[in-house]
Amino acid sequence: MALSISVVVLLAIVVFLLIKKSGLKAGHAAVCALLGFYLASSSIAPSISTLTTNVASMIGGLKF
Repeated sequence: MALSISVVVLLAIVVFLLIKKSGLKAGHAAVCALLGFYLASSSIAPSISTLTTNVASMIGGLKF
């Protein structure tokens, strides 16, 4: 059985946990989100997308 979860949902959960447990301030999380939006529209976006796709496929290929 394979579990599929969106990276956006996974990152939202991580940010929520960081805010609640580790003291990440909401303002800092908002700045990180804005950075993500600006990176998505920059010329480096295809490289970031390729990197995350490669890492996800590498993690998906691990056998436990």
